Amino acid sequence: MAIKTIGVLTSGGDAPGMNAAIRAVVRTAIHNGLNVKGIMRGYAGLLQEEIVDMESTSVSEIIHRGGTILYTARCQEFTTAEGQKKGAEICKKHGIDGVVVIGGDGSFQGAGKLSALGINTIGIPGTIDLDIACTEYTIGFDTAVNTAMDAIDKVRDTSTSHERCSIIEVMGRNAGYIALWCGFANGAEDVLLPERYDGNEQALIDKIIENRKRGKKHHIIINAEGIGHSTSMAKRIEAATGIETRATILGYMQRGGAPTCKDRVYASIMGAKAVELLIAGKSNRLVAYKNGEYVDFDIQEALAMTKDISEDQFRISKLLVR
Repeated sequence: MAIKTIGVLTSGGDAPGMNAAIRAVVRTAIHNGLNVKGIMRGYAGLLQEEIVDMESTSVSEIIHRGGTILYTARCQEFTTAEGQKKGAEICKKHGIDGVVVIGGDGSFQGAGKLSALGINTIGIPGTIDLDIACTEYTIGFDTAVNTAMDAIDKVRDTSTSHERCSIIEVMGRNAGYIALWCGFANGAEDVLLPERYDGNEQALIDKIIENRKRGKKHHIIINAEGIGHSTSMAKRIEAATGIETRATILGYMQRGGAPTCKDRVYASIMGAKAVELLIAGKSNRLVAYKNGEYVDFDIQEALAMTKDISEDQFRISKLLVR
């Protein structure tokens, strides 16, 4: 059966570039003669029937904005079979025969369930964490890492002025990609990644003391969210070294802000590709970027994949952060 009406929603954590993807979905669908409905507040909004008609003008002047104009929420009810069945029935009630889901792995699990219930569904990876295994790019990572990099540069200025040790905690949930990239970009002395950190705090302390003896005036430690406890770590390091140590937790500022050029362009292409997959009769697929190409994977296959920090990148980072 040919697709006539597409729904689009954003789910889970927001990420800069989601609006670019929404814009591309809406305008690609309309170009192909399809109707588009915006589903507000993710799966929670779907279950509440917060569904609005969207025109080409609905997505004017949004490509440069952070966040998501459709808003987002987490929905416990949609993790149940009853909630999923209700969601599929609401889609059918509103004439929605295809849905584009922009979000992370939890969002894609819901997309897979909708697909199994007869609603053609395509996922687009939108998460600053870069933790979707099948793709080398996720919407929002580039902006988030640039935001963190800029903030760490500023902390370094004041850390150097006061000859401090600074622990700067970045987001990423249980993935260390933001921390690793900032380690490279900010020239940090130490980077703590959940995938690699062995918990040897004494080694950190010894390195701080040795660097101070060599004449270094500051020491930047980038700590991934998956390790956390930056404030208590700072207190222990100060007590052990006698060097003033401060913790800075960057937090949700990394989710906001105008998306970078890369996030605007890649998200736009992924949005258009998602609609093209629906038009081609595909379902239960996830748009990805791999080896320089935009490809798609079966959602269950994608969710079963695992991802780790590049051993080569980690090795080189250890050579450079001293």
